[in-house]
Order: sequence, then C-alpha cells, then structure tokens
Amino acid sequence: MHRVLSVIIPASNEAGYIGACLTALFASDPVPGGAEAVVVANGCRDATAAVARGFAAQAAAAGWRLQVLDLAQGGKPGALNAGDAVVQGDRRAYLDADVVVSPPLMAALVAALAPDTPLYAGGTPVIPPPRSRVTRAYARFWQRLPFAQSVAPGYGLFAVNAAGRARWGAFPAIISDDTFVRLQFLPSERRQVAPTYLWPMIEGFAALVRVRRRQDHGVAEIEQHWPGLTAREGKARLGLSGIARLALADPCGFAVYAAVSLAVRLKRGSSGWTRGR
Repeated sequence: MHRVLSVIIPASNEAGYIGACLTALFASDPVPGGAEAVVVANGCRDATAAVARGFAAQAAAAGWRLQVLDLAQGGKPGALNAGDAVVQGDRRAYLDADVVVSPPLMAALVAALAPDTPLYAGGTPVIPPPRSRVTRAYARFWQRLPFAQSVAPGYGLFAVNAAGRARWGAFPAIISDDTFVRLQFLPSERRQVAPTYLWPMIEGFAALVRVRRRQDHGVAEIEQHWPGLTAREGKARLGLSGIARLALADPCGFAVYAAVSLAVRLKRGSSGWTRGR
C-alpha cells in the first residue's frame, strides 16, 4: 500500500529516547494518504532496534506502517540512505530519534509540501527546559540568534516533497546532513508550519563545546566541498549592534555563549559525529 508520507528515523544507541519519539509519532493526527516510519538502528550496542520493534502494534493501531532496520555499521548518512532505500512516500520527513513531535505536525507538513514545486518544510522547534544552568543560559541566548529565528531551521526535523528530494542523490558522508539539505533550497522554497516539536539540547559546558565544534566543522565541510552553497542560508545579519543588543538583554546567556565560542576556537578536538543533545 502506497503511503504519502515516509518518516525516516536514524538511531544509534537511542534506546532511552526512541520510545518517546515513536509514542508521539504514532499519536499524530491522521495523515491524509497514510504514513509510514522506518527506524534505522545503526551501530547500536543497546536495545534500540528491539525497543522500536515493540511499537509494531501501536503503529498498526494508528494506521502507520513501521519498519525497523538494524545495521551493523554506524553512521548517520548511511542510515539515512538505508531508510530512503526502503520507503516510497511522495513526501519524506527526516526525524532525529530524540525528538518528540506534537500531534498536528505530520499532517501540517504533508499539507505544506503538497505543491509540485520543490519545497522544504519544518515545524516550530521548542527546546525543553534544560536541567543544567549553563545549558539553560546557552539555550536562551542561542534561540535569539538569526539562525534559530530563521524559517524552518531544520534541526531535529526537516521534510521535503518529491520534487525537493530530487535536488540531491544519496546523502553524502558529511557531518551536517540537515544543513546540507536545507541549503539545497532557497529561502523562498522553505516553509515553516506552526505545530511544534521538542528538541532537547545537550547538557553541560564541555558537551556544548563539543557539539558547537562539530557544528562549525560541519559548515566548514560544506563550504569546502560545495563552494557558495552557504550563500543560500538567507539568515538575517546580526552585526555588532545586534550582538550588543542581545548581550544587554541577557548578559548571563551572552557570557555562556561567548565562553563556549571561545573554547571552541582555543581548543582543537575531534570534529566527528556527536549528538546534538
């Protein structure tokens, strides 16, 4: 049976998160034309695949088709490609395993991606209250920056229609798959729908530095391999006056954000894959 929406969920050692992700996904409002989900467990040393398979009955009761792939090899790009290879939806959503969607979100994405022209879409991201004070301050400031304020920033979840998916072939072996996909589309081709999703931010100063280093390296990697692609970002320019305005409005948040930025520049480390939370 053909399904209009396919949701691809790469998951590496996500046994503690995949349950909440799937519970919310299968509690979604009905998706016109039907929906399917594929969880791609990759390089797992925990029970991610088994936990995901345990949702077969819940998926069926909600009218979803669920597949679970268990790959020995780790790596998010490979997981995304494996998921793409087994689904058939005209519209595809790529969802991180630690994200919790709101009930109206999937149907809203399907509606936003209905035109035949290439489109990219996302929901409205919400960062749940972090446990640590340093992450609370960082998240508060970060959410006011131009990228976080831009249309459909795409972290944790992004979706495309069939014409949009034709913009690229296989996912390349790079760090920042979400940025790579988003930049395949001009700002005028991006849509953000009102329904929300929860995207947790990683806890603690050292972890924030590690993730920020990965993010910076991911953007630099795209600039190296696809020169000029980042010019499509289209985010507003902040400038010194904008930075000063944000710093005055939230001195503590600015101090933490600046300290993380400085630590990234002063200390080189591994730029390989790591979780965003």
